[in-house]
Amino acid sequence: MAEQDQKPKTLGLNVLVVCGKLQEPTAIGRAARALLADLQTHNIHAALSLTAADAGHEIEADPHLQAIILDWDLHQDPSHTAAKALLKTIRARNAKLPVFLLAERNDAAHVPAEVMGEADGFIWLLEDSMEFISGRILAAIRRYHAQLLPPMFGALTKFANEAEYSWHTPGHTGGSAFLRSPAGRMFYDYFGEKLLRADLSISVAGLGSLLDHTGPIGAAERYAAHVFGSDRSYFVTNGTSTANRVVMTASVARGEIVLADRNAHKSIEHGLALTGAKPAYLLPYRNHLGIIGPIPPAALTPEAIAHNLATSRLTAGCTAKPVLAIVTNSTYDGLCYNAARVEELLGPSVDRILFDEAWFGHARFNTLYQNHYAMRGEPAETNRAGPTIFATQSTHKLLAALSQASMLHLREGRAKVAPVRFNESLMMHASTSPNYAILASTDISSAMMDGAGGQLLTSEAIAEAISFRQTMARLQAEFASRQDWFFGVWQPDTLSDGLAFAAAPMDMLASEQACWALEPEAPWHGFTGLEPGYCMLDPIKVTLTTPGMARSGKLEQTGIPAPLLAHYLAEHGITPEKTANFSILFLFSIGVTKGKWGSLVNALLDFKRDYDANTPLARALPQLAALHPAAYGAMGLRDLGHAMFSGLRATGYPERLQEAYNFLPQPEMIPAEAHDRLIRGEGGMANLSALAGGVAATAIVPYPPGIPLLMPGENFGTIDGPVLRYLAALEDFDKRFPGFAHDTHGVEPGENGYQALRY
Repeated sequence: MAEQDQKPKTLGLNVLVVCGKLQEPTAIGRAARALLADLQTHNIHAALSLTAADAGHEIEADPHLQAIILDWDLHQDPSHTAAKALLKTIRARNAKLPVFLLAERNDAAHVPAEVMGEADGFIWLLEDSMEFISGRILAAIRRYHAQLLPPMFGALTKFANEAEYSWHTPGHTGGSAFLRSPAGRMFYDYFGEKLLRADLSISVAGLGSLLDHTGPIGAAERYAAHVFGSDRSYFVTNGTSTANRVVMTASVARGEIVLADRNAHKSIEHGLALTGAKPAYLLPYRNHLGIIGPIPPAALTPEAIAHNLATSRLTAGCTAKPVLAIVTNSTYDGLCYNAARVEELLGPSVDRILFDEAWFGHARFNTLYQNHYAMRGEPAETNRAGPTIFATQSTHKLLAALSQASMLHLREGRAKVAPVRFNESLMMHASTSPNYAILASTDISSAMMDGAGGQLLTSEAIAEAISFRQTMARLQAEFASRQDWFFGVWQPDTLSDGLAFAAAPMDMLASEQACWALEPEAPWHGFTGLEPGYCMLDPIKVTLTTPGMARSGKLEQTGIPAPLLAHYLAEHGITPEKTANFSILFLFSIGVTKGKWGSLVNALLDFKRDYDANTPLARALPQLAALHPAAYGAMGLRDLGHAMFSGLRATGYPERLQEAYNFLPQPEMIPAEAHDRLIRGEGGMANLSALAGGVAATAIVPYPPGIPLLMPGENFGTIDGPVLRYLAALEDFDKRFPGFAHDTHGVEPGENGYQALRY
């Protein structure tokens, strides 16, 4: 019996039967048991729930249910309250799941119309044969499966399951080539036959083409446009880096002006180099924690844009209108613009806006983010007299897709984008051999977010993040009451009515945008020049703070650098998204569970215990101690924390980083010219002391935050200027603490210290 129970689960044919009469020695009870037995003969595994409460837990825990059989007379309640409530719960989670009401035929006349509209049919246990009922359930499951499969994934699975001989690329021909080698067999066994059979070629005409948007692939893109609210959507298989470059090469010709958010991914720098654009930068500011904030609204007005263009060396004297504006939304740290307000501010100055929403693909599917994302409302509601809007989204980041999966969404405004012309840019960057598993996962992301699923999945992620945030706030308050330290969370201390964040009702935090707004001059966020409702914090991006940095931006007397905590967590199997000097970012995607974040809380408490006890590094950080015994062999965890904090104070590294990012360097040439000179082999590597007055040949990008400090073609400045003072402080700190060196693209360690390529 155990083996029989397992087989149907593998097939995915799981049905929940909710009936309180199953154990009763009555005709209904006997008929219900007979139905369960007959379902098993059809390889359908039936889970049993005797109460509405138990059924609710089962529905929440098992998203793989294929059908539900619900006793209309559950709990023998004449008002049928329990059955109605459970049906409502089911439909809130899944509008397509087959639901059959278990009833006697004379009850049907009394079932309310709204209930009949939500159910898929009735089961008359005492009047129909078990074989007939099982057949109806199987037919409903098949229809349900057909509805679940989105266009491209459905066609892919059908083709891969046909087991035809392959005479086209890829050369492993459905995995068979791997079976001819011991190493290949290990690869085959690890990834499995289904993935390898689904790795197909563009030669398979029946699946359509990513390059001309035909067949099931084209249908999948049109389905994505429906789900994500665009006029047109495109699948991209090399990440949002490529999607951004597609938009830029489709929108910008050589010598044209681009308004570029300085808080931008390096793909924007690459787009500037490819197009030969003249950039005018929009500068956001950093707060006391080094978190990059939004571009102030005053910098986006027509007057501010005109002043920006007139005073930049690259655009001074140009009379042409900028052809594209690029805004990062949300930022790495989860700051999200009121996109409607940004469009209103930028609209008079530019006809096309690209919102880089690599981290924000989930926003459309939850009402908490209203107005704070690009593809708002429905396309039919769009003001076509406004700018044309692009949104690029990394489907793999916070939705469920394979790495490199991305989508590019477009809404037409006054600057029309002809599909045939746009597709030329897309084909310039797209592979002619796309990975079909990536495409299929992108298609599945659309299906997962369609209908009730999007609101449900995002709501659950938000709820988990809020639970973690409130747990951390309560722990911090508890330790503070004992004059003890603990980690904080970057979030409002209190809400607008004075209610402490930790004490706020979950429903309010999960539904009211005002709880996450960066209100002007609110002390917790540390940004100035904001408008009410201009920016909000995405609750699923949780930034933990470590002691040591005051809100004034000055170092406190003692502190714990966040990289030390990050090393500790890594040695305990926990990897954060980003680590700065006194903050660590964790992402609460739709895959995060209570068990996962509960383990994080436990690890943080373990760190505090080991830090307070000054546990020897040989036990607290054994890998670090083993790699650098001369530096750390005799130290405890607290000893190292004190030393690193003293090192930050001595080098002035946090202050230097702040200064370097809060000004715009002097541009000497456009990024494209700097790149041309790089390819011609001009310039050379120079130590920091010899960079003064030189021009950066490549971008200088510290990680974190992964945002360019210098763009190609910009001047390093003087030896005591912001850029070189920061790089000198960075070099000093990295020398003092082996194993904690920073990753700075464009800067290489040399025999005589750090070097960079200059002209």
